[in-house]
This record gives sequence, C-alpha cells and structure tokens, in this order.
Amino acid sequence: MVNDRNHLALSMGLHHHGHLHMDAWHRRGEPMPVAVAMGMDPLLFVVGATELPIGVSEYDYVGAIRGEPVKVIKGPITGLPIPATAEIVIEGFVDPGVEGPEGPHGEFMGYYASGARTAPTLRVEGLYYRNAPILMGAPPLRPVDYAGAYYGEILRSCLLWDGLEAAGVPDVAGAWSYVARSLMMAVAIRQRYPGHAKQAGRIAALTNVGRGLGRYVVVVDEDIDVTDIDEVLWAMCTRVDPDRDIEVLRECPSAALDPMVHPDRKKNPTMPRVVIDATRPYEWRDRFPEVVASSPELRQQVLARWGELLKGIV
Repeated sequence: MVNDRNHLALSMGLHHHGHLHMDAWHRRGEPMPVAVAMGMDPLLFVVGATELPIGVSEYDYVGAIRGEPVKVIKGPITGLPIPATAEIVIEGFVDPGVEGPEGPHGEFMGYYASGARTAPTLRVEGLYYRNAPILMGAPPLRPVDYAGAYYGEILRSCLLWDGLEAAGVPDVAGAWSYVARSLMMAVAIRQRYPGHAKQAGRIAALTNVGRGLGRYVVVVDEDIDVTDIDEVLWAMCTRVDPDRDIEVLRECPSAALDPMVHPDRKKNPTMPRVVIDATRPYEWRDRFPEVVASSPELRQQVLARWGELLKGIV
C-alpha cells in the first residue's frame, strides 16, 4: 500500500517466509533488503505464492519446472536477484520498528478481512520500469475464483503429499488442496494401524501448506478420489461418526486475512483446525458394508461407448 512518495506498507503473515526473513535481519539491527517485482512470468507469480519449504529458492523451483534457469539481474541497490523480464520493480529496505498504515485490501478469501492496521514499511530507494508495462490481473472474487487459485491447487497438493511423507506418514495414496491457500484439504491413505487416519489429518493441518489459512482436513480411504469433491463429500456423509471422527485442533496459526479472526487479534491471529476422519473404522473395516459400484473395467467400457451422452453424470 502506498503511504507516500517513498514509503509502501507490506502485508506479510507472521508465518510467511518474508516475515521470518525480516525478523532475522531486524534481530541483527539491520534493515531487510526487498525487491518487489510486478508484471513477471506467471509461473513466478504462482510459485511465489506457494508454501515451499524454508531454504528452497523459488527461482530454483521455477527453473526445475521450466528446465532452464530463471534469468535475473542483480539489484543495483539491494544486490538481490530480480526477474529480468519483470515490467516494474521497486527496491528498498524495511527498517526495524518502522510501520505504516496498511489496508483495507480485498484478499483471496473474498473479504476485506484484515481491515486497516499498521504493517512493516518499505523505504523505497529505486524504481525501474518498462514503457507501457503489461500487468496481468487476478482479482479475488466471492467465492475464491481466480487463475492463481487453480494453478496453486496443483502445486500445493504436491507439497502437501511431500510434507506428509517427510513427517513419516506411511501409505499416502493421494492429497489435494482445494481452493487457494488450502482452505480445505483431502488426504487419502491405505490404513495400516489404529490412529493412522487421525495422524495423517493432524499432520496435514499443520504442514507448511495447511498451517496458514486452512480450516478443514478430510482423511479418506484409498478408494476415494481426493480430486473429486463429490467423492470426498460422499465419504464424509457415509463414513463419519460425528461423535468420534471430528476433532478440533485449537490455537493453530492463522492470518489477518481470515474473516473469523477477531478484529482485536489481527496482529497475533490464531484459529482452530478441524480434522475429519472419513475412513472406514479401522477396527471393523473388513466388515464395513460393500460399496455399490461398477468395476473400473465396466466403467471404462460404458464411457468409451456412451461418454458423450453421459458427460456430467458419471
């Protein structure tokens, strides 16, 4: 947010990498160097808004996807790498203890939830731009509906699966992050022991992917396609004992963008998470009623013959 000619306010979640970097610089009593790029490669935009693990460079991640390094230039003021193809770039520093007004700003959750508050201030030292810059728009709408949300689902789903396996959850059969920033997530497992489903759900809720603004984690069996919300909802409605299978995790990290965070807690926001075990009960899963369904082979035969007529039905 523009405060005046030489100062911008930066909105950064407490658990986001930008805020963690700022804390490290300020603990040393030094200003944090910042380069703000606008009008960049769409892949940089999507990956930059994805919860990569700490220590993983977004430039390296994009380069791995593209199969070639991202072209950058060295910022003449901060020394930071700047996307060479960006349309507009601002360089500057965030000084310790300096804040300015920020917001209200309409965000991806579909609300002006963060309101007006103070935030770290960027002291602008340099501005670079192309003539007639091309800037893409991705306006947040209600409900969440913009291009970055859908591309982000794929990347976040992969990172969610990686996070589960890195934490030692065995036999993950699928993982999917619904909507931007993982507001709801589904995890499929092949159950191996009592408590396996709740273990997966609790860990998913607090991985890098889920810890920011995620609200619900649903754990299902491997026969459920986690990319199909109808199948996940069917499992929730038929395999959940509301008294036993719904768990609330208290005081989890959140963000000022969360509309359910009380206005007085926007600086230090927390919010519960809900873990829903929508798997067959482990203790008697072998006696659980058989699912009414066609075999995969028959389904493919029917689709091959009648697929055009059955679009949207099966």
